[in-house]
Amino acid sequence: MAQRSGLEDPERYLFVDRAVIYNPATQADWTAKKLVWIPSERHGFEAASIKEERGDEVMVELAENGKKAMVNKDDIQKMNPPKFSKVEDMAELTCLNEASVLHNLKDRYYSGLIYTYSGLFCVVINPYKNLPIYSENIIEMYRGKKRHEMPPHIYAISESAYRCMLQDREDQSILCTGESGAGKTENTKKVIQYLAHVASSHKGRKDHNIPGELERQLLQANPILESFGNAKTVKNDNSSRFGKFIRINFDVTGYIVGANIETYLLEKSRAVRQAKDERTFHIFYQLLSGAGEHLKSDLLLEGFNNYRFLSNGYIPIPGQQDKDNFQETMEAMHIMGFSHEEILSMLKVVSSVLQFGNISFKKERNTDQASMPENTVAQKLCHLLGMNVMEFTRAILTPRIKVGRDYVQKAQTKEQADFAVEALAKATYERLFRWLVHRINKALDRTKRQGASFIGILDIAGFEIFELNSFEQLCINYTNEKLQQLFNHTMFILEQEEYQREGIEWNFIDFGLDLQPCIDLIERPANPPGVLALLDEECWFPKATDKTFVEKLVQEQGSHSKFQKPRQLKDKADFCIIHYAGKVDYKADEWLMKNMDPLNDNVATLLHQSSDRFVAELWKDVDRIVGLDQVTGMTETAFGSAYKTKKGMFRTVGQLYKESLTKLMATLRNTNPNFVRCIIPNHEKRAGKLDPHLVLDQLRCNGVLEGIRICRQGFPNRIVFQEFRQRYEILTPNAIPKGFMDGKQACERMIRALELDPNLYRIGQSKIFFRAGVLAHLEEERDLKITDIIIFFQAVCRGYLARKAFAKKQQQLSALKVLQRNCAAYLKLRHWQWWRVFTKVKPLLQVTRQEEELQAKDEELLKVKEKQTKVEGELEEMERKHQQLLEEKNILAEQLQAETELFAEAEEMRARLAAKKQELEEILHDLESRVEEEEERNQILQNEKKKMQAHIQDLEEQLDEEEGARQKLQLEKVTAEAKIKKMEEEILLLEDQNSKFTKEKKLMEDRIAECSSQLAEEEEKAKNLAKIRNKQEVMISDLEERLKKEEKTRQELEKAKRKLDGETTDLQDQIAELQAQIDELKIQLAKKEEELQGALARGDDETLHKNNALKVVRELQAQIAELQEDFESEKASRNKAEKQKRDLSEELEALKTELEDTLDTTAAQQELRTKREQEVAELKKALEEETKNHEVQIQDMRQRHASALEELSEQLEQAKRFKANLEKNKQGLETDNKELACEVKVLQQVKAESEHKRKKLDAQVQELHAKVSEGDRLRVELAEKANKLQNELDNVSTLLEEAEKKGIKFAKDASSLESQLQDTQELLQEETRQKLNLSSRIRQLEEEKNSLQEQQEEEEEARKNLEKQVLALQSQLTDTKKKVDDDLGTIESLEEAKKKLLKDVEALSQRLEEKALAYDKLEKTKNRLQQELDDLMVDLDHQRQIVSNLEKKQKKFDQLLAEEKNISARYAEERDRAEAEAREKETKALSLARALEEALEAKEEFERQNKQLRADMEDLMSSKDDVGKNVHELEKSKRALEQQVEEMRTQLEELEDELQATEDAKLRLEVNMQAMRAQFERDLQTRDEQNEEKKRLLIKQVRELEAELEDERKQRALAVASKKKMEIDLKDLEAQIEAANKARDEVIKQLRKLQAQMKDYQRELEEARASRDEIFAQSKESEKKLKSLEAEILQLQEELASSERARRHAEQERDELADEIANSASGKSALLDEKRRLEARIAQLEEELEEEQSNMELLNDRFRKTTLQVDTLNAELAAERSAAQKSDNARQQLERQNKELKAKLQELEGAVKSKFKATISALEAKIGQLEEQLEQEAKERAAANKLVRRTEKKLKEIFMQVEDERRHADQYKEQMEKANARMKQLKRQLEEAEEEATRANASRRKLQRELDDATEANEGLSREVSTLKNRLRRGGPISFSSSRSGRRQLHIEGASLELSDDDTESKTSDVNETQPAQSE
Repeated sequence: MAQRSGLEDPERYLFVDRAVIYNPATQADWTAKKLVWIPSERHGFEAASIKEERGDEVMVELAENGKKAMVNKDDIQKMNPPKFSKVEDMAELTCLNEASVLHNLKDRYYSGLIYTYSGLFCVVINPYKNLPIYSENIIEMYRGKKRHEMPPHIYAISESAYRCMLQDREDQSILCTGESGAGKTENTKKVIQYLAHVASSHKGRKDHNIPGELERQLLQANPILESFGNAKTVKNDNSSRFGKFIRINFDVTGYIVGANIETYLLEKSRAVRQAKDERTFHIFYQLLSGAGEHLKSDLLLEGFNNYRFLSNGYIPIPGQQDKDNFQETMEAMHIMGFSHEEILSMLKVVSSVLQFGNISFKKERNTDQASMPENTVAQKLCHLLGMNVMEFTRAILTPRIKVGRDYVQKAQTKEQADFAVEALAKATYERLFRWLVHRINKALDRTKRQGASFIGILDIAGFEIFELNSFEQLCINYTNEKLQQLFNHTMFILEQEEYQREGIEWNFIDFGLDLQPCIDLIERPANPPGVLALLDEECWFPKATDKTFVEKLVQEQGSHSKFQKPRQLKDKADFCIIHYAGKVDYKADEWLMKNMDPLNDNVATLLHQSSDRFVAELWKDVDRIVGLDQVTGMTETAFGSAYKTKKGMFRTVGQLYKESLTKLMATLRNTNPNFVRCIIPNHEKRAGKLDPHLVLDQLRCNGVLEGIRICRQGFPNRIVFQEFRQRYEILTPNAIPKGFMDGKQACERMIRALELDPNLYRIGQSKIFFRAGVLAHLEEERDLKITDIIIFFQAVCRGYLARKAFAKKQQQLSALKVLQRNCAAYLKLRHWQWWRVFTKVKPLLQVTRQEEELQAKDEELLKVKEKQTKVEGELEEMERKHQQLLEEKNILAEQLQAETELFAEAEEMRARLAAKKQELEEILHDLESRVEEEEERNQILQNEKKKMQAHIQDLEEQLDEEEGARQKLQLEKVTAEAKIKKMEEEILLLEDQNSKFTKEKKLMEDRIAECSSQLAEEEEKAKNLAKIRNKQEVMISDLEERLKKEEKTRQELEKAKRKLDGETTDLQDQIAELQAQIDELKIQLAKKEEELQGALARGDDETLHKNNALKVVRELQAQIAELQEDFESEKASRNKAEKQKRDLSEELEALKTELEDTLDTTAAQQELRTKREQEVAELKKALEEETKNHEVQIQDMRQRHASALEELSEQLEQAKRFKANLEKNKQGLETDNKELACEVKVLQQVKAESEHKRKKLDAQVQELHAKVSEGDRLRVELAEKANKLQNELDNVSTLLEEAEKKGIKFAKDASSLESQLQDTQELLQEETRQKLNLSSRIRQLEEEKNSLQEQQEEEEEARKNLEKQVLALQSQLTDTKKKVDDDLGTIESLEEAKKKLLKDVEALSQRLEEKALAYDKLEKTKNRLQQELDDLMVDLDHQRQIVSNLEKKQKKFDQLLAEEKNISARYAEERDRAEAEAREKETKALSLARALEEALEAKEEFERQNKQLRADMEDLMSSKDDVGKNVHELEKSKRALEQQVEEMRTQLEELEDELQATEDAKLRLEVNMQAMRAQFERDLQTRDEQNEEKKRLLIKQVRELEAELEDERKQRALAVASKKKMEIDLKDLEAQIEAANKARDEVIKQLRKLQAQMKDYQRELEEARASRDEIFAQSKESEKKLKSLEAEILQLQEELASSERARRHAEQERDELADEIANSASGKSALLDEKRRLEARIAQLEEELEEEQSNMELLNDRFRKTTLQVDTLNAELAAERSAAQKSDNARQQLERQNKELKAKLQELEGAVKSKFKATISALEAKIGQLEEQLEQEAKERAAANKLVRRTEKKLKEIFMQVEDERRHADQYKEQMEKANARMKQLKRQLEEAEEEATRANASRRKLQRELDDATEANEGLSREVSTLKNRLRRGGPISFSSSRSGRRQLHIEGASLELSDDDTESKTSDVNETQPAQSE
């Protein structure tokens, strides 16, 4: 089947055929029949059409068979339109009901589409066959694609999780749930397969030395787990009998670096018995089938039927061979790195489990005691497990049990012995499975390579409802309740976030709370206790049974809404729980036994002492099991149901499972979940069959229908505006007017026209949302409308076709009549003689042929004209081709010259780059060697750290063993208590005391239970906070003060703890000694951490060295750029020499041709020779001039080098300062690392904390790398910006000079600008009013903040009182302790037990109270401030809506301002760095001098060559034979130069590759830095959210305790006195705060006024800019100038924004200090001192805030002045006369404002200690600059007016030209009329035309001859071009000589060549002109 399907097209099983879905026939059928769904017993739901309605019932007709039926209205469910058929995401269905969901899944399943989305769910239906959709091609198809871009698939879910993990740096999880056989395990495999393919690790990593590839090991873990954990069931041949959570770790780049597997609820009972037609775990059958003879003998294996635990013998699995599977399992173990000894030991344990079942016991005759008649099986078992047979038999039959203080041997019955053997077999297999999972995790290497993030895959059994459900099913359903709650929370959080993003009114609903009652019913610890808590409680009590458990459960939870009692006595169920998926009946048989899971501790001890090390390892925790001595009072009816134990000695199954589930849910909540729901289509395992009722039940259980229920509460259907308008505009034809309209407005009009209920829709920002079913209704109306339109269209078409056919018939009828009439006339005339004569005479008449002749002449004339035009066209074509060939020849000559120049440049560049490359390679080799050394050191340190971790782990294991010993002692204590209670019955006098003790015991146990639950919750919170804290280590500098205070509080807690420990017994003293050993190990670990810090510091040094190397590379690059300039200057001189060389070669070639042409010396030749000599003399003069110019350039270069050396010295000093700053940063980081090392000593979990530390240090190193790379990138960008700004500055300066000449013309536009200015002033007044309202609102917010601060102080008082109450409670506890000691003085044993219990309780309660107080202190104040911040944010949103119009206008302006400010800041930084680089380049002066000497040597070489050429020229003049020799030498020199150019080009390419590699590395560092920054921001946000939740809870608790604390305060006089003192202090502080607030309010008022004025002027600026843009349409130059002014304004705005940011930073510091107030020490006096200090700090911060606000006011003033300047510039456009007057007015206004601001500044200086003198002076200087700029703008306006006048003149000239063109057109019309008249004359003059035709023939022949001549000339030219090309390939510049000779032969060709020579001269001169410009 798989082979056949592999040949099929995979797209058939992925993509839907949309042509079938969008069939208009089905759409029309759906509309016409009103199809709905009705319930059906056979199909679940059937399609039917509504016929009529009768009250509450409806008559429907079934679509399948046409039968009619009556159905209740409530049972009918709507059907979706056909466009939603086979939809990929069922959340898009407009009718969200069970029938539609089932129908969609059924249609897709029958089409081979097994994957379907349902919102966040991916629903998978098991196809029961292999589909070709899991190949590597499909993986590549989904790789890198988004979820909506591809059809549903498990790969799409995996890809989405993988991409989200990489982009968001957020952990992901994929949750696969479903019934057995639904395909959970297979889909889990596909997820792992996909991730292993797309995220395979690096192939060339140095530390990748694990055996086998990690991905391969990850894939091979599945076969091993399936062999040991999967089995065949009735539903599934490969059913996973355990749940697992696979955690795959990835590094920062997305590669797999490790994995971890956690398992849940292994069905270990399957190892001892199986149901009918089911098998036990696969490994048993694989071992028995696949083991060889040698292995069978070693393992003592037998046949299948010889084992009792194989209940059904051997049952084969269809299509699989156990023998082959055994080999695959062994191979997988080898790949995972299992040793041969480990595999053999595992198989021995598997064989021993089977041997356990073959042990048979027999009941003795006289007693119930069991005996073992034959011990052969026991011998085999003991051989496999390494035990003594006799000891094993004794331990089974007569185990030793502790009674009181003595041990006795108790005989076991046959039932007890059988139960003990089965329990041992199950426990052995379970421990083997746990060891196997641990071994796989070790192979997958989780600890060594902790990933940056992970993807977790949860494969766990789904919700199932059987007739009677057991304890295991309760655990599974409990898990699914928690998972469904997670889904509900995740789904609707995302849904409601989209509502909020779209701006929809929505009341937030937490659907996760719907499941909370059921979860509380199961897991609640107390008040009232839940199912699991009651089950644990029953396990403690003696003589408790399953029946008593049920009775207590009904008593405690009988009134719970989710709990039901059995309705009848006959019911088999004991109780019912209503889950989200339905009501579930539970049978409580053997629940206490399953929860306790007791074992024979005698045998367990033997196994622990086994000679087989593997078996001893499996049973190493033997001390923690429930033994036989703990089980008493067993009855015959309910065996093992009554036992008495002491709480805290062991962990029950329920407790362990709850704890593991809590950890799992905490992990899942910290991830982004992805949900996969697997569904089994039928129980027959048949492909293509789907049972509707079965699928519906699973949809309910899987939560799919629950998710749909949640969707119905909101707006599940959404559609973008454009699509809604396009699809449904047909329903509202006249609602939208013609022309453009915004999509949102159009949709609102359409909705109003449709008259929909407002509750059915919401309109967002980009979409319109609908309730379920609304789109279906619109679809129906749309289909009806389209049907009417189509019917009308068809009627019109049919009418048109009928009329057309009728007209055709009429024409045919009239044609038939004409034919008939002509035929009748012919029949009459054909025998008439005169007719015959007429027909014969008519052709003979001459008159009839005149028209034919005339027509023939016309045809001949037309032919002649056509020939003439054809010949003329050919002639023009030939001329065009001739011209084109000449142009091509010229182009080839130019290209040839350019190539030679480029060749010379490249050759010269290559030589220089080669030397540079050699130097860089040497530096690079040195750096690489140093990096390798540091990597080796780092590896050594890592190995040492791993050894220390292993040592710590061993010590932890020893601690666990000591803990086990302590528990044994506690067991002995319990027996002592039992003995004491027996003595209590004899002592009647102490009965009252005993009853008191029992009551206190119950109270203490309740408190301990509450404390344990609270401790678990607090530990979970602490773990989350630790994780967040490790991610936020980058912010450690800001949190130093908080950490120090927390350390103080922790030290105080440690002191209290040591006091309590001093009061403990000798047993606790031993634990303290062990704790001291652990502390020593922690100190050693801290030392190792410090060593690691040192190694990391050395790594930082290496990064600094690397940065220095990068600096050297950049310096070399700058040096290369300078050498490039030198190279260009040398290139120019070389080009001149080459030009002279070419000229001489041309002269040489000309002489050569002359010698070849003539041998006689005529007078003309003599004259030509004299001309040549004159030209040679001129060339000599030109060469001398060029040498002079070259010397001048060399002098300029020397000057530039001197200036460059000065700049290099300055840059070197800057680099030193930068290095000092880096060292300071390094020292700060080292101090941070030391503090973190100290903090490691305090943390409880050493191993986990060390891993977090390593993560944090790696993050810091990466952050430093990212910072360095960011600095380099900023420097490069600033260099580019500086160059751009310099160029723009030059352009602006030139434009300024031009604009001064053009400003006069703008006077005409002044009147319009004045009117616009008035409008803008009116708008500004309106905006000022709005700003005043906003300022009043801000004042209200300030008052509210003050009131909140007062509340904060009151709550601090409450906290102090709470501390006093805690002290009182502690004193009461000590008093009660003393009382108990006095009362228990009579009995010593009872006294000791009671003391121990009380001390334990005191320690626990005190720790809990201390933790609660610590958390109260940490989170009180921040909670209040966060609430205040939320209120402010709400008000801010309201204010934003008010000023939204202003923000729209200001947005573009702010962006431009921010960009310009950044540019200016970067320019300043770049200037500093450029100076530093200039100073560094001072050391490169010698190399530059050497380069200069090389240039001089090259110049001398050129001069020598020039002299040589002159000598050659003279030789050529004298002799013809010398010419050939010189040509040969020139060719040799050219070849040598070409070779040098090629070498230089190769070296240049190599250097460019190296440069590209460095740039790529820098880009990677930038990407990493951005990712880490995003991760930090997300972590900070999550921490703030968690802190908010904690604060709300703690505030509630504080308010509840306030009343009690008030009573306590009144009772104690000391508290009253302290309160009065605190009130006096508070009043003083409030007075100080009020004074500071008043001063700050005054400053804020001034700030608001200035902000309002700023906004007003800003809007005026926007209006002025709009008018200015209209003027700039005429003049681009003046537009650029105004843009420069806008850049200045942007700079001012950016300064304003920076001051605003500083103000916000100050506020943030104030908030943090307020938080620190809440965390102050518990002491009253210390707290008051701390508060005073912090409030002084707050006042200081407020002063700094006022300072920043005043800075902002000054910046606003600068901004307003600039806007006024722009206004005055616009006003000056009115007229040239009024410009000076308006500028004076503006200046006066600025001066007045300046005076006012000076007065304000003086007042503020008194308040803030006069800190702004420097700022005021800077502003005054800026005012002067602005006034100068104002005068410049006046000049620019005059120049702009001139430009406008010029443009008007040009327009007039253009109008005159248009008039001329019109006149020409009239003349052309007249000429056309004349031409027409001439054509008429030509018709009359036929003879003249014939003569003209003959003349035309003659001219054509003449033209043909000329054309032949031209083609011959063209061929000659082409041959000459080819010879030129050949010569160019061989001889270089000599090729131009042919142009000289050609000039004498053909005038046209010579002209082109002369032009090319002139062009080359011009190009050379251009190069010479640009060279000094570049040097400048």
